[in-house]
Amino acid sequence: MREHIRLLLTQALLQVAHQDSKSIDLPAFVVEPCKDRQHGDWASNIAMVSARMFGRAPRQLAEEILKALPQDHSVASATLAGPGFINFRLKQDGGRRILSSILENPFYGNSSLGDGQKIQVEFVSANPTSALHVGHGRGAAYGMTVANLLVSQGYQVQREYYVNDAGRQMNILATSTFLRYLQACGAELAFPKNGYRGDYVADIASTLRQEHGDRFLRSTIDLFDHVPEDEVTDDQGSIIRGDKEAHIDALIDASRRLLGEASYRIFFNAALESILTDIRNDLAEFGVHYDCWYSERSLVEHGALDRALDRLRAAGATYEEKGALWFRSTQYGDDKDRVLVRDNGQTTYFASDVAYHLDKFERGFDRVLNIWGADHHGYISRVRAALEALGIDSSRLEVRLVQFVTLWRGDEQIQMSSRSGQFITLRALREEVGNDAARFYYIMRKSEQHIDFDLQLATSQSKDNAVYYIQYAHARICSVLRTLQERGGQLSPDQADWTALNGEQEQEIIQHLEQFPELVRKAAEEREPHILAHGLKELAAQFHAWYNQTKVLVDEPAIAQSRLVLCRCIAQVLRHGLELLGVSAPDHM
Repeated sequence: MREHIRLLLTQALLQVAHQDSKSIDLPAFVVEPCKDRQHGDWASNIAMVSARMFGRAPRQLAEEILKALPQDHSVASATLAGPGFINFRLKQDGGRRILSSILENPFYGNSSLGDGQKIQVEFVSANPTSALHVGHGRGAAYGMTVANLLVSQGYQVQREYYVNDAGRQMNILATSTFLRYLQACGAELAFPKNGYRGDYVADIASTLRQEHGDRFLRSTIDLFDHVPEDEVTDDQGSIIRGDKEAHIDALIDASRRLLGEASYRIFFNAALESILTDIRNDLAEFGVHYDCWYSERSLVEHGALDRALDRLRAAGATYEEKGALWFRSTQYGDDKDRVLVRDNGQTTYFASDVAYHLDKFERGFDRVLNIWGADHHGYISRVRAALEALGIDSSRLEVRLVQFVTLWRGDEQIQMSSRSGQFITLRALREEVGNDAARFYYIMRKSEQHIDFDLQLATSQSKDNAVYYIQYAHARICSVLRTLQERGGQLSPDQADWTALNGEQEQEIIQHLEQFPELVRKAAEEREPHILAHGLKELAAQFHAWYNQTKVLVDEPAIAQSRLVLCRCIAQVLRHGLELLGVSAPDHM
């Protein structure tokens, strides 16, 4: 109905312009529900935002628009209000038009707004160095839900996970696995502070020893010879001496030298595949699926990295200094220039990011949506700068940052650290609160807002638990429909008395149902799933209040049918909305 009223107002405004012999550009005006239903059902500011171009006072222009409004069978009245608002009151048909359209369309709320535009949504993309933790879970829930919403609005969406299977962190993991393997073989050594310490590393090492025996056993004297001292701290944690970064880097070099590259890759690949498989399974169990798992190593293997660097050089966007290759990112809005290739010939993470984003757009996406953790804020300007230097409109790249999650159990805040292994995994969270609660509470706030995840609330069975409250509404309706079938009845909309739905509560629910497509559209376009989540919670609250005061299966068949139709439509909207959020809609609770 919103779009229908917009069309009526547009036709009226163009008619007024025609009468004035004016050629106008349509202004951006809004049509929104009246906050007070005593004033009408819908209101628009079209006269107020158009007054200047017509050289009239808003109220005067509003009167002319009202006179030019086409006659419409669904509009009972259109009136002038306040400084120039136009209010619409719709004819009361008991919601027949809205409810009928919902019954006819199981995907009510979907649209073709996107018109087939291709959008890539890249999210999570956590380093495969440990299991996913609760922070990654938020990015997973948010990214998957945004992708679902975009698909519902007619966009072609590709969901992608960028696998960081190259670089220093993976080498630290491989070396950590090798050191645990040596320990499994009986070697005594001091495990580096900057290594990956979780039990999962020892498990991978144990599996390798079972497969290969002592084949890769090497002298720890040779391994630690000429390696800088590891960091040493006092009881207060202050550094006394040593350098943990230099220590682990030297251990990586020593491990590669002692093992040889082929044997070293066995440790590297075993750790990568074990953890990446766990990540894949964890996300799949969470209802998060990808169309593409993109390997960082493929950027080198397929020449994308060299191609990106060559294009930057050709554009005059690079320079050499002290043996390193630099990108002139300050010329494109960044706060400082960035290194692409270090003086030792190794490319940087940033160089890989440039190549990866060039590849994204070469694959033909109209828009690219990156969902990053809040700690990646500084990456946005440098990546946009690189796109501009490559001749790509950086406005086609959209970045959404997902804030951190703080997990509480009672009054205790759970600390997380992936290197130490002392962290709460996404899998552990899901096992405690369930997929539905995790998916729902992860998207209940704007992505850039911090979340305090309340485990007790997420598992409670009360109206304070939003996901339970919504699911319970759906289950209650399913119970009513089962009772109807058990009594030998069936849903018969053509036998409904629509005037029985003219009460205030029923009309509020129907108005909410009518606004559902706009709710989904707004959540998709603004990349804000919480808009839909809160809308479903409000609809569930309206239903519970009405149901607690209203008997549905009354003796009067026509009244019962009208209420059954309303229930069915509420359930259908709740189910579809929950599906978009990745949450189940149970029939029993």
